[in-house]
Amino acid sequence: MISTSTMTMLFATLAILAAVAAVVLHAVRWLPLPEARRSVARLLDGQEVQLAFVVALVATLGSLYLSEVAHFVPCRLCWYQRIAMYPLVVILGIAAIRDDPGVTRYAAPVAAIGALLSIWHIGVERIPGIPSGACSLDVPCSLIYVERFGFVTIPTMALFGFLAILTLLLVYARGGRSTQPEPESTA
Repeated sequence: MISTSTMTMLFATLAILAAVAAVVLHAVRWLPLPEARRSVARLLDGQEVQLAFVVALVATLGSLYLSEVAHFVPCRLCWYQRIAMYPLVVILGIAAIRDDPGVTRYAAPVAAIGALLSIWHIGVERIPGIPSGACSLDVPCSLIYVERFGFVTIPTMALFGFLAILTLLLVYARGGRSTQPEPESTA
C-alpha cells in the first residue's frame, strides 16, 4: 500500500502544477503574445471544462483519501471548502457532457467562494490570533496535518485547485465562446 507521505507529496505536487498552469494561462491571456495564445488554444482545444472537471474530481478524491484513508479529521473550514468543491465535480461533469456554454456563469462563483474559504483557512493556519469562527477545540482549523515544500498545506492544495478551475472557466468563457445562447436567426 502506498504511504500517506507519498500520497500527500503527490497531491502537493499536483496542486503546484495546477497553480503553475493557472499562472501560465493568465500570463498568456493578458500578455501581448499572440503566438503563445494560439499555442495554448491549440493545446486546450476547447477542453477547458473537461480539464476543470478533472481538477475538481482529483481534489475531491484527494480530500476523501485524506479523511477516509489517512484519517485526517477535517475541521469546519475544510468542510466548507469541500461543500464548494464536491458539487463542482457534478456541475462541471454535466456541463462537459452537455457542452454547456453557460457553465462559467454558475460554476465560477462556487469556485470563487471555495478559493476565498481556502485563503481564510490559510490565514487561520499561518497567522496566530486570526479568528477561526466556527472551528472546534477537538479539530482546530489551525492544525496543519500536511506541509510539503515548506508551504503547501491541505487548504493551499484546495486553493490551487479552485484557482485552476476558475482560470480554466475564464479561459473557456473568453475563448470565443459566449456565455449566452446564440440569437436565433429570423430568416
